Amino acid sequence: MRALVTGGTRGIGLEVCRLLSEEGVFVTALYSSDEEAMERAKSTLPAVSFVRADVSDERQVEEVMRTLPTLDYLVNNAGIALFSQVQDTSLSDWERVMAVNAGGTFLCCKHAVKRMLSRGGAIVNTSSVWGERGGSCESAYSASKGAVIAFTKALASELAPSSITVNCVAPGVIDTAMNARLTEKERKALEVEIPLGRFGTSEEVARAVLFLLKNRYITGQILGVNGGF
Repeated sequence: MRALVTGGTRGIGLEVCRLLSEEGVFVTALYSSDEEAMERAKSTLPAVSFVRADVSDERQVEEVMRTLPTLDYLVNNAGIALFSQVQDTSLSDWERVMAVNAGGTFLCCKHAVKRMLSRGGAIVNTSSVWGERGGSCESAYSASKGAVIAFTKALASELAPSSITVNCVAPGVIDTAMNARLTEKERKALEVEIPLGRFGTSEEVARAVLFLLKNRYITGQILGVNGGF
C-alpha cells in the first residue's frame, strides 16, 4: 500500500504519516517550505519520504504524482490560516488561502484519481469546524474549508462507481502550531465552549483519518473531530 500525505511534516499530517507508516504503508509526505520542520519529521519518521512541493502549483503536483509507482491513499492535509477581519483582508490574501486550502485539495485529487481509477483507492480531505459553522475574523479560511466540504461530497458521488471513497475530517480546536497564536485567555474561553473541555490532539484527528481510509463502505461523509464543539 502506498499513501501521499500533504502537509506532512507537523501536526495532524505528521501523525497521519506516523500511523500509516506503523501500518506498513509506504508514505510520501509533501511540505511547502519549512526545511527545519522537514528535518525534524525525517529524524522522527525515517521510513517516510519527504518531498517539497507547493500543492497550489499544478505543475509541481503533477511531477510528484509521476514519481509514485502506485497510489492507494491520498490525505489532503496541507492548509494555511488567515485571521483577519473581512475589511482588512486583501484580494491576494483571499486568493492565496483559497488556492492552498481548496485549490490544493482539488489539484491533488485531480491527479491522484488518474492513478486510482483502475485500482480503487481512498481519499480523505481536511476541512475544519469553521468550514461547517464559520469563524469570526476567519471568513477566508472558513470559505476555503467550506469549499473542501462541498467538493468532498460531490467527488464522493462521482468516484463511487470506480471504488474510490472520498471523505473529510472537520477538526475542531486542535492543539497545533496553527493555534499557537492564541493567548491563554483565548484558549480558556474556547475550552469553555467545548463540551469535552479541552483542545483535541493531532493524534486524535489522525486516527479518524486512518479510520476513513480503511473503511471501504464509508464515502461522502464529513467526520467532526471536535470534542462536541
